[in-house]
Amino acid sequence: MLTRILSCAVIGIDGEAINIEVDVSKGHPVFIVVGLADKAVDESRQRIPAAIKNSGFEYPYTKKIIVNLAPADLKKEGAAFDLPIAVGILVSSGQIDSGFDNSIFIGELALDGSLRYTRGILPIAIWAKENNYKKIFVPDKNVREAAIVEGVDVIPIGSLQEIVQHLNNQRIIKPFKITEEPKDEDIIDDVDMKYISGQEHAKRALEIAAAGAHNVSLSGPPGSGKTLLSRAMVSILPKMSLEEKLEVTKIYSISGCLSHNMPLVINRPFRSPHHTSSGVALVGGGTFPKPGEISLAHRGVLFLDEFAEFPRYVLENLRQPLEDGIVTVSRAQGSFTFPARFILVASQNPCPCGYAGDPDKECVCTQSQIIKYKNKISGPIIDRIDLHVEVPRLAFEKLTQENKSESSQSIRQRVNNARVKQKQRLEEFGLLTNNEMPAQVVKKICVLNHETHKLIRQAVNSLNLSARAFHRILKVARTIADLEDSDDISVQHVAEALQYRPKE
Repeated sequence: MLTRILSCAVIGIDGEAINIEVDVSKGHPVFIVVGLADKAVDESRQRIPAAIKNSGFEYPYTKKIIVNLAPADLKKEGAAFDLPIAVGILVSSGQIDSGFDNSIFIGELALDGSLRYTRGILPIAIWAKENNYKKIFVPDKNVREAAIVEGVDVIPIGSLQEIVQHLNNQRIIKPFKITEEPKDEDIIDDVDMKYISGQEHAKRALEIAAAGAHNVSLSGPPGSGKTLLSRAMVSILPKMSLEEKLEVTKIYSISGCLSHNMPLVINRPFRSPHHTSSGVALVGGGTFPKPGEISLAHRGVLFLDEFAEFPRYVLENLRQPLEDGIVTVSRAQGSFTFPARFILVASQNPCPCGYAGDPDKECVCTQSQIIKYKNKISGPIIDRIDLHVEVPRLAFEKLTQENKSESSQSIRQRVNNARVKQKQRLEEFGLLTNNEMPAQVVKKICVLNHETHKLIRQAVNSLNLSARAFHRILKVARTIADLEDSDDISVQHVAEALQYRPKE
């Protein structure tokens, strides 16, 4: 008897329909899985018979079982097809007699018939809704993740025995509904700007970066507060919209980084990979490409501490994501595109010893060592960073002053107001922040008066700025104007934006 069951695979970050055909017939006893399956899928031939037997059902050991995963030219990976294959075998062998049209099955089976936590459930649930499927059967450990998507009945399954009873109308399992929305956690208390003494110039730069989603570089001697400032960056970012939360949660679900207790990522990501990380770890990849750190930082902050210590070839991988907000990974089986719209916060020392230019501590590096150290970061990468800030060591008086600085809460309010203005202005272009504007939108949005045009022309000519740097200055100036609730870009806004260009 032939049975057809619908499942779903995750390709990149999106769902893809997988039609599972199960044929149980007379012949030489064998269990064959075809359809370009990987090792984990092929091993279902050992898991499924044990799960069926240990759940109290009869496995057709004397029959010929052929399972086809279509389309045949699409590589299938993982153990998520265990459940639909097992259901197909039970239907074909006459142990399930109920229909299940317009339903999707997904889940990994344990040997005792219970269902394990399965990665990538959220993008599958989103795909089911977009393609008008009414019901999705998922492991009960994934049910809260899938139930985030409205418009699809999510049936939580704890074991193979439960789904058989449900499909045979012996014990109906009701669709799971989320009764209370996850609340945003306020992380400001942990990394509040008010606890960071001094460094007002750096805080101003981080505020501008947060408001327009601009990239920022902090340079200074050891112990000047670069890392602390960078970690406080996330506390002044506005809260994510539901659409942004779903984008980020899809990436975390595919990567297996999603918490079982928190099915929706509600706070902006902060990722801080070590400088020994490989290019694949940073941008994503592998035999079956998975998102890397830059995608896990989507809509949040990617903090690269000891920026100059990263291998140059690793940093060069950031060129496309910093410009386009996506990363494309090409492999033999195809190209995969992952979102990577993050704020880069890079911190580094001015030289190998860290004290070049320090007025109080002498640098022990030679000029050639300093040049070699700075050359680890290429010009194109530097050109893609909008704000370059020097963070000097603080004097003792500044460290011990009793007056607290401005809190992250008040800074975030200004950032949020600026983001609202940007969203309204850029809505027709499908953009959210100033940093996302391509050149043609910059030309339309960042209109300059005569004085402002004259100032930026002088700056471009005297500093030999590239076309990219010119547009980035305009975008930063537009963000500064938004923070001041100004509709026009003035000379002061451009002048402040120019202060953040790298000093030669």
